[in-house]
Amino acid sequence: MSDAFFERALAAAREEGDRMACLRFEGQTAEGLDFSDITCRETVFQGVRFAGCDFDTAAFYGCAFSQCAFTDCRLPRSFWKDCRLDGCKADGADFRKSRFRDCRCTGALLRYGNFSAALWERCALTDCDFTESSLQEAVFKKTVLEQINFTGAELFRAGLKDLDLSRCILDRVVLSASCQEFRGAKINTQQAAVVARILGIEVVP
Repeated sequence: MSDAFFERALAAAREEGDRMACLRFEGQTAEGLDFSDITCRETVFQGVRFAGCDFDTAAFYGCAFSQCAFTDCRLPRSFWKDCRLDGCKADGADFRKSRFRDCRCTGALLRYGNFSAALWERCALTDCDFTESSLQEAVFKKTVLEQINFTGAELFRAGLKDLDLSRCILDRVVLSASCQEFRGAKINTQQAAVVARILGIEVVP
């Protein structure tokens, strides 16, 4: 059941033209709430649990999310600018066509998520887990990836040019037959062997 404070804040935001700003939520639960089209600025979310919420086309500017959980949430076409996400969990969440600009994401569990056609621009991702997520046609521009787990992730037609993937886990990733996704990206020797196997090339010691 949703926290009453959350429901009141959302109702007030609707009355203010779908705008929410300079608030702090700590330990509350938002269950089944409609955040679609909401614009949220300079707001802190600490230990908040979102369950079955709809964030379609919601926008976040300068917001901070720490130890938050997004369970069975929809966030397609959402927009994130200058946001920080630390230790958040969004396994299975729908982020299709979302855009992240100048954001920092650390220690996030994003397994089994849908990030198809999402854009990450000038972002820094550290110690995040995208295991078996769909990143088909996702684009990464001027983004730093450190200790990212892409095990089993679908990277078909993803834009990875100029990225340093050498400190990421790329086991069992799904690529096109030509592995064109890695063209222009930096990978390490072990990862190159994985790509070679996909291409049907036998690597001998």
